[in-house]
Amino acid sequence: MSGATRQQPEAAAAVPHVIIVGAGFAGLAAVAGLKKADVRVTIIDRNLYSTFQPLLYQVATGGLNPGDVAYPVGGFTTPRRARYLRGDLAGLDTQARRARLADGRELGYDYLIVASGVSAAYFGVQGAAENTFGLYTRADAIVLRDHIMAGFERLSAGNGDGTSELAITVVGGGATGVELAGTLGELRKVVLRGTFPDVDPSRVHIRLVEMAPALLMPFNERLREYTRRQLVARGVDIRLNTTIREVRPSAVILDDEEVLRSDLTVWAAGVAAPEAVAKWGLPQGKSGRILVGEDLRVQGQDRIFAIGDIALNPDKPSPQLAQPAIQEGKRAAASVARLIAGQPTVPFSYHDKGTMATIGRRAAVVELPRGVRFTGTLAWLAWLALHLTFLLGGRNRVSTLINLSWRYIDWGHGGNVIVGDDPAAGEDLTGGGAKSETGSGAESGAKSEAGSGAESSSEPVGAGQELRPRVVLSAR
Repeated sequence: MSGATRQQPEAAAAVPHVIIVGAGFAGLAAVAGLKKADVRVTIIDRNLYSTFQPLLYQVATGGLNPGDVAYPVGGFTTPRRARYLRGDLAGLDTQARRARLADGRELGYDYLIVASGVSAAYFGVQGAAENTFGLYTRADAIVLRDHIMAGFERLSAGNGDGTSELAITVVGGGATGVELAGTLGELRKVVLRGTFPDVDPSRVHIRLVEMAPALLMPFNERLREYTRRQLVARGVDIRLNTTIREVRPSAVILDDEEVLRSDLTVWAAGVAAPEAVAKWGLPQGKSGRILVGEDLRVQGQDRIFAIGDIALNPDKPSPQLAQPAIQEGKRAAASVARLIAGQPTVPFSYHDKGTMATIGRRAAVVELPRGVRFTGTLAWLAWLALHLTFLLGGRNRVSTLINLSWRYIDWGHGGNVIVGDDPAAGEDLTGGGAKSETGSGAESGAKSEAGSGAESSSEPVGAGQELRPRVVLSAR
């Protein structure tokens, strides 16, 4: 091993120290970009694992185990000559160039890269924070999975009347909302019939609410219409041009006073900076995101960069997707190296490689540069291949490929079952304030500390929540 890690203590102090806050797509890309630079790198994150957020909806619907989408931060940083430090960023002294952690520790830095990610934005909707579930972190997915499956179980004829119903509302017509709603529709239509044959699928109602006039607004109109048709075919009730005024424990209230029953409401309608960011003393813009210039340096700062979803260039905003975050992480690392070498930074320019979203089995939309667009099975296979490529760790790639392949190849024969956790009997199915604040956590979502691949009754599902063994759907 060469570079900073081989320096004697006296010499090491003279090597520039780069602190990266957040171990998501952007933060890990910055770590990789600084591998060959003559710097000391410390990455700070409150959790031990980095989570692959684009597949969290598969965890929430029982298609993947939580460990399939999690990778230890230390396992990524050690081969790249970086140090992982567990903690939360609580404050900054930009004059003295010191970062203060929530536990009181302080670290000096020469350059700071903020890649802390974002949390849910509720847009002032009354009761949304308290009565909805998020899908931004690994813990969110586990909690949501257990409540969804508990809702299915409670519909079983064992409840004595066979007439109860379950209404699930997904708020937000972006990629996350579409993917979750589509998969829930398939669970009800196919898998539910095999696992709970005594439950009439018509007793499960899946609704997708979007304020805009169409789903997947960044996509081409033809792809948006294809998405709508595919969701309708899966039995999803789509409400467009619909504004929510209030979310209650068992209902969603629209602006026109219409009351929609909702036993479980999932919020996938937007993101904002966590409240903790305001304490860092950095300039904030729309939704509390940190304002940056064209080279990704925070406005008014020479040695602090912000990248990923937490960063906002008001003159040229980047899409809040994984690929822009990765490119920004690489650019920020290169800019740090240039500054150390006495060279000027280079403006960041996002190279659009295309976007995609999946709707369900053999249904996806792909939009590439130069107007290349396709849908259906080919798009779905492209989506699967891309996500497997960007997953960290060979074990995770193999496990995810096996689980998703089994889920969809064996489609129609009912889901197998695995042991999981069930909210305590009699507990309301609403989120009860299960918010998604990543703080100094990863851009790709907060990471759980449970061992990879584990799908056991020891998984945390919420503070103070009583658990009992239960059955959930699985691809296995």
